[in-house]
Amino acid sequence: MTFRVENMSFKQGQEMTFTGKTKSGASNFSINIGHDNDNYALHFNPRFSHGHIVCNSLSGGSWGDELQEGHFPFQDGEQFKLVLNFTNEQFYIKLPDGHMMDFPNRLGDCKYNHIMVDGDVKVISFKVK
Repeated sequence: MTFRVENMSFKQGQEMTFTGKTKSGASNFSINIGHDNDNYALHFNPRFSHGHIVCNSLSGGSWGDELQEGHFPFQDGEQFKLVLNFTNEQFYIKLPDGHMMDFPNRLGDCKYNHIMVDGDVKVISFKVK
């Protein structure tokens, strides 16, 4: 199931709190933040089968270089919370266990208006403040 919000406003300096629950037997899910389906500043993709998180960006429909995070705090079938914020240079992601990771803001913008969540996850809440 895909969860999509368009025409929203997520600006530099704001904080996005995302609460979800992974499906039992999950293989992966993704949270994509950007402008549209061809431009994601952040593609956040936990992969259960490999036990790592892949982050990437999509610009004009072309993927950038993947970055992998070996720290994997997600549990099959369990609820989790992520906290995200960004600058025009970097995304900062607080993982469910408090571990911090970052990813370059390759599109370099200070505002994004599109979020799409896809894969083996149920969205419980999503808030920008």
